[in-house]
Amino acid sequence: MMRIEKPVGADLRVCPGGNKPTDGVKPNRGRHAGLPLRWLALALAFLSSPAFAQETLTLDQAITQALQHNRLIKNDELEIAKAAERIEIARTRRLPEFEISALALQPFTPLDFRFNRGSLGLLPGGTAFPTRDTTVGSGFTPTAFITARASQPITQLRRVNLSIQLETLNQQLAETKLETQRRNVTNQVKRAYYAVLQTQSALGALEEALKLHRELDRVVGEYVVQKVVLAADSLDVKTQLANDEYEAVRLGNALAAQKEQFNQLLGRDLLTGFDIAPAAEFSLADFDLKAAQTRALEHRAELQEARLKQQQAAVARRLKQAEELPEVSLTMGTFALLGLEFVPRTITGIGVSLKWEPFDWGRRKRELALASRTIEQTANLSREAETQILLDVNTRFRKLTEARALLRVAQAAQAATTEKLRVATNKFKQESALFRDVLQTQAAVADANHQYQQALLAFLTARADFEKALGE
Repeated sequence: MMRIEKPVGADLRVCPGGNKPTDGVKPNRGRHAGLPLRWLALALAFLSSPAFAQETLTLDQAITQALQHNRLIKNDELEIAKAAERIEIARTRRLPEFEISALALQPFTPLDFRFNRGSLGLLPGGTAFPTRDTTVGSGFTPTAFITARASQPITQLRRVNLSIQLETLNQQLAETKLETQRRNVTNQVKRAYYAVLQTQSALGALEEALKLHRELDRVVGEYVVQKVVLAADSLDVKTQLANDEYEAVRLGNALAAQKEQFNQLLGRDLLTGFDIAPAAEFSLADFDLKAAQTRALEHRAELQEARLKQQQAAVARRLKQAEELPEVSLTMGTFALLGLEFVPRTITGIGVSLKWEPFDWGRRKRELALASRTIEQTANLSREAETQILLDVNTRFRKLTEARALLRVAQAAQAATTEKLRVATNKFKQESALFRDVLQTQAAVADANHQYQQALLAFLTARADFEKALGE
């Protein structure tokens, strides 16, 4: 094998003004020659400062950030705040209502009042008043009518209280939707986290494979020179090396896209840099299906949402029943008439106002029937939600057990092929095995590593889906 040796005593350098090497001649650096190095050192120190350091996220930290900054969760939180405002709005209906109305009028025709003879009664002595037909007019004088009224609802309070109860149920429904959204976002963060982790692991394994292939390419190149192996074998190694380099580019692009999606789930800029912490030790322990079903029925927000809708339907029916009562209010008001001199300026009093619709052509009866059918629908939806939750838990449980079994198989296969590759490599170095055997074993190891990564991702994803099915 040919080796290129550096002559003893030769000090090869490149002159600043050209590309010709000099032997033992030190170039003239000048007094500013060290400036670029200092700038490079400062730049490296600046880029390595904490401001440019990428954070390393654990799964718990990622979930915490997502629950705090995810935009969909923030919208659901705003919906709860809106529901609280609607409750306060409904409570104001309990308080007195104040109303002021005014009408300013410029008449186009004279305001004339006709009083017929004796229309105002009799004077002492039996004389009719007025004694003859009389017309009193104000001409075209502008006139204003002003009314001020304060009313305290009485019978309407029952409907107001039912409306408040209905809005309170709406707020609780918004809270259950927020819990559902949090669970969905948590599950998405876990899935994205495991996907990034799996891709990073695949890249790490590929880097090790690239090191092995580069070393193998070097050894095979030496054997080709020594005519121990054929040139075709060297081409096979180079092909595999090029394929691994392509796979590294593909995985790098996939990792960049996964990190962008991860940043979107965390509600931050897509280009925010971060690293994923290595996965903690996970357990392959058995799970109790019955306990999982009980836990899901206690914590799943979908069932709580269905039950709240059932309560809403019941309150809505009671609200329709309350509309049958007449609206009675205690009212105090003032009426002022400006511009007419011969009538009272103001009239003030207190009384009771009544509003009632005694005949509605059967409308309220049909509205009650509609509300009753809505109650039946919500009851069916509640039972259906319970059934769907149990089906979801059972399905996720079965997928989790399958993924756990597959992961055990992949672990065993990975360990077996890795040991076979070690033995085959040693035999090849000792020239007691063919190069073809090393390539076949190496391909088997790559496939086993890939299968293990896929099985690990499937198990972690199945466990995240199972936790979501439990309502965690």
